Amino acid sequence: MPGYLRVYPRSQENETLAKQKPTVRIRLGDLFPLLARAHRGNYLWLNDFEDEEVTVTPDLYEVLNAYRAYRPSA
Repeated sequence: MPGYLRVYPRSQENETLAKQKPTVRIRLGDLFPLLARAHRGNYLWLNDFEDEEVTVTPDLYEVLNAYRAYRPSA
């Protein structure tokens, strides 16, 4: 007998949990190695957070923009 896929509507509780406000502070030096390892290992849970926004200082933002535009010479 084949199994049947059931679709359930989202509950209000799940929607509230999905829209959590950021309250935890972490140093970038602690975060980078974890994210790099998860990215290298192609962990799918990392994709769940692709649309998350982070707040950075203006000087870090400038450095990241400059790095994005950087084209190493051949």
